Parts: sequence; C-alpha cells; structure tokens
Amino acid sequence: MRFAVDRLDHLVINCVDVEKMASWYQRVLGMEREDFGDPPRIALKFGGQKINLRPATATQEAWLAAEVTKPGTQDLCFIVAMSAAEIVTQFHACGVTILLGPVARQGALGPMGSVYCRDPEGNLIEVSSYSP
Repeated sequence: MRFAVDRLDHLVINCVDVEKMASWYQRVLGMEREDFGDPPRIALKFGGQKINLRPATATQEAWLAAEVTKPGTQDLCFIVAMSAAEIVTQFHACGVTILLGPVARQGALGPMGSVYCRDPEGNLIEVSSYSP
C-alpha cells in the first residue's frame, strides 16, 4: 500500500541564538513556547504544528539533522486569520521592518495577501491571509 502525506507536523530552524529567536516568534507571531526533552529543547507551537529551534552548534549525535544546517536559510510562510493590512499594523507595532507587501500571492488554497519580513537570524518570513 502506498501512503500519502496528510499534513506537516513540525519543522526545525537552525539558530545561532535560540532564546532570541524564541522571543521574536512569541512576540511578533504570537507563538507559544514549549520547553521539552533531554537534552532540553525549545519549540514554538501554533495551530496543530510546531517549530523546533535547533542550536547551530548541536552535533548529529545530540540532534539528528539535515547534512547542512546553516542558520538563516529558511523561507517560511505562515497563515493568519487577519487581513494583510492588519499584518502590516502588527509588524509596525512590533518594530518589524517590512521587506515587501502587502502583495498578492498564490497559496496552497488559492489567492492570498502576503507581507514579508526577516526574523532575527535572516530567515525570510511570509505572513499571509486568505481573508480580504
């Protein structure tokens, strides 16, 4: 029998400063921090998914990872339940520099409005809305 992927459960962002990254994702994107595991790890939860923050200095023995684990190389898109104009307002309130947007994009479920920024380590963050 062949399987089909249902959804994304979690992803991992490699970080130089895990605490700074956790704080930014909590403050700017409203994610919930979760400390877990042995050795201790940090995750950021949202909806039914989470992001694990992996120290860039972690070894393959301590944390199995991709062959190349360079911080600042992610391009991520998050969906929110507010308009693109409200995303801009939230970014301004948090002191986040907007790179582009609002702009029209095509998402997995159709047209959406997107606003782009970078997190503290240079990852490209797209925050999008399917709402008008």
